[in-house]
Amino acid sequence: MNNDNYCDSLTELHGQALRNLARVKGQIGGIQKMIGDGSYCLDVLTQIHAARSALDSVSAALMQNHLESCCTEAIKAEDKELALKRITEFSQCCKKFIKS
Repeated sequence: MNNDNYCDSLTELHGQALRNLARVKGQIGGIQKMIGDGSYCLDVLTQIHAARSALDSVSAALMQNHLESCCTEAIKAEDKELALKRITEFSQCCKKFIKS
């Protein structure tokens, strides 16, 4: 695809990310049910922590993939403008994770 905001590296990672996100979706549904059923607060918090950890794992894998594919490809292509854009975007993304 010719859009420079499109990730051409449709790797095994994306399939794994989708499977993990489906699991998180199930966890969120379970958390909603627990709250609706009046489950013990600490049990609910434990499940929230598990869902967040799963999301963090997906985020970390996608960030690594971005560096290894999107940034690297722009550098290898000697497209300085695109490489700088990719690296700047990555830096801004990292700042968001540091703040949270």
